Amino acid sequence: MTTARRSAGLLLYRRTADGLEVLLGHMGGPFFARRHAGAWTVPKGEYEPDEPAWDAARREFQEELGLPPPDGEAVELGEVRQTGGKVVTAWAVESDLDPATVVPGTFRMEWPPKSGRVQEFPELDRVEWFGLDRAREVIVTAQAAFLDRLAEHSDSPD
Repeated sequence: MTTARRSAGLLLYRRTADGLEVLLGHMGGPFFARRHAGAWTVPKGEYEPDEPAWDAARREFQEELGLPPPDGEAVELGEVRQTGGKVVTAWAVESDLDPATVVPGTFRMEWPPKSGRVQEFPELDRVEWFGLDRAREVIVTAQAAFLDRLAEHSDSPD
């Protein structure tokens, strides 16, 4: 039996006059270049079973965005299973970040397929702040549960 691939990430959020906003990344590479809906994600990455998910989430934030992960209280958002079977664990951290400061990590892949040419692509080709309603329209479907859980947390008295 194979174990599901696992990813962990940090969902930054901030409070604005219009309500909560979350920072999402548009997945880089040729498969998502022209897609908008379903092509945005919590900054995250895979990790091995012997690495704590929290440590992986912080490491992947640094790798994906090129910035240190924010300090602050983390809100556990739990896990979701994406369509392909990957299990994603996320935490929300209240912080602000200027998307222009992001220096994304990269990955290499053969492109076009079977061409023998290896090209480098950004892990995330851009990051943006979204209100929760708009974020639900563009985020990977399974990850919308993280937005709901964050909204529930922010509505509960501290």
